Amino acid sequence: MKNLVLLGGGYGNMRIMSRILPEALPEDYTLTLIDRMPFHGLKPEFYALAAGTKSDSDVRMNFPDFERINTIYGEISDIDLDAQIVSVGNTKVDYDELVIGLGCEDKYHNVPGAEEYTHSIQTLSKARETFHSISELPSGASVGIVGAGLSGIELASELRESREDLEVILYDRGERILRNFPEKLSNYIAKWFRENKVKVVPNSLIDRVEPGKIYNNGIPEDVDLVVWTAGIQPVEVVRHLPIDINRSGRVIINQYHQVPTYKNVYVVGDCADLPHAPSAQLAELQGDQIADVLKKQWNNESLPEKMPELKVQGFLGSLGEKKGFAYIMDRTVTGRLAHILKSGVLWLYKYHNG
Repeated sequence: MKNLVLLGGGYGNMRIMSRILPEALPEDYTLTLIDRMPFHGLKPEFYALAAGTKSDSDVRMNFPDFERINTIYGEISDIDLDAQIVSVGNTKVDYDELVIGLGCEDKYHNVPGAEEYTHSIQTLSKARETFHSISELPSGASVGIVGAGLSGIELASELRESREDLEVILYDRGERILRNFPEKLSNYIAKWFRENKVKVVPNSLIDRVEPGKIYNNGIPEDVDLVVWTAGIQPVEVVRHLPIDINRSGRVIINQYHQVPTYKNVYVVGDCADLPHAPSAQLAELQGDQIADVLKKQWNNESLPEKMPELKVQGFLGSLGEKKGFAYIMDRTVTGRLAHILKSGVLWLYKYHNG
């Protein structure tokens, strides 16, 4: 029997499974899914778990239930591309085709103390730990959020509604929030933060973190707890693979999402070098194309000379329980409608994935 191995149960590999099971996977193949968790985590919602506005069960789903899926749970310690073996602790897993979808971890930009003294929302386990630490803060304590990207914005707004008794400070490196997008979008989010007493600090450069203290442009500020949302990078086991990696640590792939020197190895999601910012939407688009490539190869069909362009439609964000913001097909949407759109997309995803 041959073995298709999927590393990571994220959005990309979930989409691949939905496209090839139960009928497209050849009879002489097994499918092995390797993940540290026994369920699929809804990573774009981890901020809500950390803030305490959603429960653990709200941000995870069961993996597909098919007899031909062999699941292995644990941390991947090594990927031997030449021997075609993945190591999970003492377990060795052979593969014929491999899809690497192991996601990302925080990037601390060599800031002293950032890794040791900040909290994270990059994994479900870390988001849980962040929630427990925030929930134990006394009234009047301060929470600093470093990084005003989508995750930082949603965490700050959700935390404001979850813990009205806390001071919430959002450190933004730019002059305005989401500076690469229309000013209308930035102004709407900034207004919501002003009205809800979230302090936004523009032009921030966090250069050191110590217990109970953060340094912004060299100036120390007292902060009781810090959450880091200021950058991501592929997980370490992927960054150290003996293949071409870009400056951000992402794997350089060909148009079929294959590693050029190991064409039986595919990379999906945050680990792949793509012309778009990492997102669940992008991983799903990749997953569709990887499934198509796999099916053509299994059927001995030639691959197209050129793959379709990956077209990301935009993004959706929440501002607490009732408001939101969106940038869809070069258009800005704000307010209740944006929140409804995001809630609808999440509901559809859960519905189509059981």
